[in-house]
Amino acid sequence: MTVTTSDPSYLPANAAALPPRVWGRRTWIMGILNVTPDSFFDGGRHDSPENAETQARRMEAEGADWIDIGAESSRPGALPVAEDEELRRLLPIIERVRRVCQRPISVDTAKASVARAALAAGASWVNDIWGLQGDAAMAGVVAGAGASVVIMHNQRGTEYPDGMVAGINRFFESSLAIAARAGIARERVMLDPGIGFGKTPAQNLIVLRELGAFRHFGVPLLVGASRKSVIGHVLNLPPAERLEGSLAATVVAVAAGVDAVRVHDVLAQVRVARMADAIYRDTHG
Repeated sequence: MTVTTSDPSYLPANAAALPPRVWGRRTWIMGILNVTPDSFFDGGRHDSPENAETQARRMEAEGADWIDIGAESSRPGALPVAEDEELRRLLPIIERVRRVCQRPISVDTAKASVARAALAAGASWVNDIWGLQGDAAMAGVVAGAGASVVIMHNQRGTEYPDGMVAGINRFFESSLAIAARAGIARERVMLDPGIGFGKTPAQNLIVLRELGAFRHFGVPLLVGASRKSVIGHVLNLPPAERLEGSLAATVVAVAAGVDAVRVHDVLAQVRVARMADAIYRDTHG
């Protein structure tokens, strides 16, 4: 039987937690919904509630397992967004998407106050680009809401005195300790090695090559390489022409045993992930 996202046996019993029993059976797809005017690929396309709803419905129909909504661009050189502006952009769209879509929502924010409001509005995940090490209140907000969290590796600068893998693993160890102290259950944690954050293009390629080195923590692993600058660097292409490179990164991720990928192009990525799952996870029978 071909595995599809509409198969009830592959849907989480608790959408907020995505229990570990579902991980490893296939690759989960996080659809990106940027509601910013300046994101590097889709800035300004979905920043009205109507456009955001249309895109969320499309991603759900195409097979996204959950929808990641962000209102502050994290691209290099992006200007910081004030808390009130981030909330103004974010909350009406989370509330609207929550009403019309069945998939869980994650909020892509590094601010604990924004995360708290987003969780109250209907999100069930926090996707923190600083891995609980930016805003000191973030872990408490996640724990208090009983939410799940994506802990992404990030740093200022691109120096790794002990090597890429050791540096990222050390960051994850610190973040997991913060999560444990705050009372975030281990099954509500996912790790992301942070392609494009605190890394040169060459270092991003090393991370993709060494994804298996981050599996030993015993929690799900997410990779977000979709249309990022490392692909543009290799192929000498702008964001709009990086689909094939993004699909190649997904195949690499599946082969390495990654549990989820964060993507812009849901339909194409679902198809590629399902094919890769059939090869590497024997999901077709």
